[in-house]
Amino acid sequence: MADVLKMIAQRLALGVLTLFVVSLVIFGATELLPGDLASTLLGQAATPETVAALRRQMGLDQPAPVRYWAWLMGALQGDFGVSLATRRPIADMIGARLGNTIFLALYAAAIAVPIALTLGILAALWRNSLFDRSANAGALSAISFPEFFLGYLLILWLAQSGYFPSMVRLPPTASLGDKLYAAFLPALTLTLVVTAHMMRMTRAAIINLMASPYIEMARLKGISPLRIVLRHALPNALAPIINVIAINLAYLITGVVVVEVVFVYPGLGQLMVDSVSKRDIAVVQAIALIFAAAYVLLNLTADVLSTLTNPRLMKRG
Repeated sequence: MADVLKMIAQRLALGVLTLFVVSLVIFGATELLPGDLASTLLGQAATPETVAALRRQMGLDQPAPVRYWAWLMGALQGDFGVSLATRRPIADMIGARLGNTIFLALYAAAIAVPIALTLGILAALWRNSLFDRSANAGALSAISFPEFFLGYLLILWLAQSGYFPSMVRLPPTASLGDKLYAAFLPALTLTLVVTAHMMRMTRAAIINLMASPYIEMARLKGISPLRIVLRHALPNALAPIINVIAINLAYLITGVVVVEVVFVYPGLGQLMVDSVSKRDIAVVQAIALIFAAAYVLLNLTADVLSTLTNPRLMKRG
């Protein structure tokens, strides 16, 4: 148990260090943007005095390290400042959208994970069959298409036919059924993208174990192939499968920007794009940091779970 806690503590420390480096990159990237933010917000007709006053109000007259430290300390306390475009607290703006993005990611994961595991197990069970080749061809096709292209295809086939809405509206009073119906097309788009990766990893992990001596012994005992896969191969293939599932879940949260824009979904991705168009740098920084934190946290979770499910990795750690 002590080794497990030590391993988790080491991974958490690495995650905190990674987030610190990412925060430096995010803040530094916004500092390298051309032009003066205060002048851009006020327009060409602004006087130098007005620009100087706005710079003092926004803290732009202070050195970059001082502004970074103040921004980082505020972010750790959940205070990302005030939006430059709407003058609303950024935490309130993000809070209203974060739940929608998490809902969409969980919705897509609830569809994608069972489908991917089932297809991967069946493809490994019927290796080199017509089903295996068809599933791999479909997976490669889904990976090859960009998210926005898949989204527009689904709008053409399903939204134009009147089956599902092409633009998502999620009023606070909507029931769970209404939300599932309204968000089906963006969830299906994300499902088509991530299912392929999880299915191929599941297939590869199981096939890699099918040549093991204990699998051969199970075959000689007359155990059915499906039971061999489910009872013997799958439990030992959990480490890479858990890893790829967690990585794809991280993608579902951080990679929703394009999909949310295509379907006008009221999530963090749509808010980030709107903020970029308005040059609302503070909101962009906050959302980028949240996306980075979600990605790092889910990758750390995948690392810990894959290690716990594989005793050999525990010994190495």
